[in-house]
Amino acid sequence: MPASYTFEVHTPYRLFYSGRVESITLTLIDGEIGVMANHSRFIAPVVSCILRIKDAKGQTCSAFITEGILEAKEFKTVLMVDAAEWPEEIDAFRARTSQQQAEDSLKQTMLKFERNRAKVKLRRAEYRLKAFELQKIT
Repeated sequence: MPASYTFEVHTPYRLFYSGRVESITLTLIDGEIGVMANHSRFIAPVVSCILRIKDAKGQTCSAFITEGILEAKEFKTVLMVDAAEWPEEIDAFRARTSQQQAEDSLKQTMLKFERNRAKVKLRRAEYRLKAFELQKIT
């Protein structure tokens, strides 16, 4: 049986996930990373993405997460994000509306910080829709 470790996902509103896992995969600001048992210690910023969890029984599941911080320790990894949703919790209409608003904002001339905010909003909406689509596959 592969080695496992404790993994938790916290949002400001709830403990989203807590359990033993073999591995997780998610996206940091500089690219995708996989964390397995006995990974070296680190703390890194996370961007909106699909979080993939392979639990200790070998079952995989995916969820949408927003920006946050990942802290990997020897025997426990903690992810703190602004929001996390299972595919069945996602409101696709709201995500599509948000995506359209972000795309419209990017078409307008604006200040750099406004443009960056619109890009973040667009990424969040796109990944929320990708997570929603995962529900249809499984």
